[in-house]
Amino acid sequence: MTDKVIENNQVTVMGEIVSGFSYSHEIYGEGFYMVDVRCKRLSESYDIIPVMVSERLLDVTADYIGELICVNGQFRSYNRHEERRNRLVLSVFAREISFIEEMEESSKTNQIFLDGYICKEPIYRKTPLGREIADLLLAVNRPYGKSDYIPCICWGRNARYASSFKVGERCAVWGRIQSREYMKKLDEENVERRVAFEVSVSKLERLEEEC
Repeated sequence: MTDKVIENNQVTVMGEIVSGFSYSHEIYGEGFYMVDVRCKRLSESYDIIPVMVSERLLDVTADYIGELICVNGQFRSYNRHEERRNRLVLSVFAREISFIEEMEESSKTNQIFLDGYICKEPIYRKTPLGREIADLLLAVNRPYGKSDYIPCICWGRNARYASSFKVGERCAVWGRIQSREYMKKLDEENVERRVAFEVSVSKLERLEEEC
């Protein structure tokens, strides 16, 4: 059962470590730490992806900045309470980490597969230039009755297809994790730069429920 659940959320990211480790939390005596990994896009830009690492996987007291790594794991979410509301926080939960010497030009540095359920009505819209976009929120089951809530963004033909999905339908998504900066208005005078994470969808498919 557990292996089957893990198969519904698979991530591989390859890139350069660009931060030190910061403490996140502890479960049953095992400490977990956050570290940022910079992944190149096909264009000249890149995504900064937060990775959650167990102290049993890596020496979290060491300085790995500038090292290239490959991380296999899952894209996970949790709610952090701040400013009188809950904020969805996303990161890659590392199951395996390996150091690499260099990245081939053809390397797929950022891949994700999700099998989950639509948990919010899709939001379909067009940009001023006519580009079609649809936002999905996917609930992906985890062992022990938990779920991860993953925002996904679709473009063009995929956006039109995604707009027909109904809450509760099961679907599979392939794509990459992207980071996006935005400005959050705190009050009349103050704004704060924040980073949102979502799955940029390259392919999606409606799935039939298994009997």
